[in-house]
Amino acid sequence: MTAPEIRPADLPAARARAEEALRQLSDTPVGLDVAVKRLGRASGVYAWWAGPSVFPDLHGPVNPNVPSLRMLYLGRATTLRGRILRNHLRRSGSSTLRRTLAGLLVSEGYRTTWTDRVVLIGEDETRLTAWMHANLQLTWAQDAEPNSVEANLVRRLHPPLNVSGVDPEHVQAAVVDAKHRYNASAQP
Repeated sequence: MTAPEIRPADLPAARARAEEALRQLSDTPVGLDVAVKRLGRASGVYAWWAGPSVFPDLHGPVNPNVPSLRMLYLGRATTLRGRILRNHLRRSGSSTLRRTLAGLLVSEGYRTTWTDRVVLIGEDETRLTAWMHANLQLTWAQDAEPNSVEANLVRRLHPPLNVSGVDPEHVQAAVVDAKHRYNASAQP
């Protein structure tokens, strides 16, 4: 992810949009069964949250409304509903989040195969989706220009599952290793 160029005259508006998105992302996260019913088709940013027992060695920002939850991942979407439902909750081939989760959960025996890239086998795609429903919650904020908002917030918040756009000193080695394990798990 490269940070979009923002002209100096546009900085106050970009900061205000990022602050408003952060306010909405900091709302009380909802379970995925609720989220899939509420997500709209607008563009925006979204945050995945989990309790401290999920990946206890990966520390993310605490949710101000639910201190028992911490942010794991922050992303952007041109269509929030489509990105969450069709990518993050279905296909490892098109979701960095799913690939990272599968790599972190390697001890759970997730199996992969090679298509034009490494993907989970169908049964394990279903199993990972069930794990996500059981362990993760979601918040989101609509925004017409989510690229700059995401770049700003990832730089500021350092969600542990984000690697792109995070200052190198905040990149989690365990996450990088998980991505490598996943990518090495199947070959062409």
